[in-house]
Amino acid sequence: MIREIEFDFLSPESSDGACRTIREILDKPFSFAPHDQDSSHITKDFSKSAQGVLVNDGVRSRDFKYYIFDWDDNILHMPTKIRMERKGDDGVWREVEVSTSTFALVRADIEHYRAPKGGWAEAFRDFQDNPSRDNFLEDTIAALERIAHGETPGPSYNALKKTLREGRLFAIVTARGHAPETIENAVRIFIRYALSEEEREEMLANLRGYRRWIDKVEVFGTDAEEIDYYLSLCRYSAVTNDSFKERMANDPIYREKLATASTAARPELAKEFAIRDFVEHVFHMLERNNGFDRSVSIGFSDDDIGNVKSVSNFIKRELSRRFEGIKFVVYDTSDATLAKGRKVCVSGQLNLPGF
Repeated sequence: MIREIEFDFLSPESSDGACRTIREILDKPFSFAPHDQDSSHITKDFSKSAQGVLVNDGVRSRDFKYYIFDWDDNILHMPTKIRMERKGDDGVWREVEVSTSTFALVRADIEHYRAPKGGWAEAFRDFQDNPSRDNFLEDTIAALERIAHGETPGPSYNALKKTLREGRLFAIVTARGHAPETIENAVRIFIRYALSEEEREEMLANLRGYRRWIDKVEVFGTDAEEIDYYLSLCRYSAVTNDSFKERMANDPIYREKLATASTAARPELAKEFAIRDFVEHVFHMLERNNGFDRSVSIGFSDDDIGNVKSVSNFIKRELSRRFEGIKFVVYDTSDATLAKGRKVCVSGQLNLPGF
């Protein structure tokens, strides 16, 4: 459900000060740089199709690079709060709200922090889709507004921007519980507000280049149709979403793993399942298109050190053995003093864009 709520975030395409509803933001066509007026951003590999749109044929010479991103505090510092109870010095438990970054630090401190009345479902109530409020989309816009006003973005913010500009496939893997289409809509909002007109034009030229090369397309769809097609090839996994949990429980391998996993281990296990799903998706696409004639790399970034260790071990233990032709790198973005995170080479070598 798209709720009609107004925001103060000015549209990048206008300076009229008009507020936009979420529905208006998602429905409004993207605008692009007038390349007939300024061609300084056009590279030698860009050409014009018979339809008069830019196509980057240079993508044919690229290696295949794919990316997996955690969302909260990795791409954006979201304002969503977790409801908890904290034990004061007087021994009394009181309700508090903590940020996702604080939760990552205190979640194991069971002496001083615990779930509120109603359990963890109540604690993470705002991390699920709500029929009366588009909380994830609203909070995404709020986080982007703060960046527009000078706040430092998450350490993988620029990496996602470059991934989108280059038209690379990616996955969002988050501990939230939103539906895949909700997360995809948040990416659409990110494209609108984080990318400039020139960057969006570059993205479309790259997407058309891939379509011409891989799909043998010469007559392209509208800009909206090409973006829709691109985003449909990406993956959006919120690991506490009911449909995701059902899919995981029906997987014969993970059904067995879940049967013996502790409650604390299940979120990390769910991220493993989501990552495996994306790697298999990429592998099958490459297999269909004879894509193993060049380097294939997959990068993962997360701000939670527990997830970084778990995913690194999972890659070493399973993925690097099963997919020997794919290079894996994990980026630890948990240290706020390192603007671009810490690179952990797990299998092979990959430079994540923006790092």
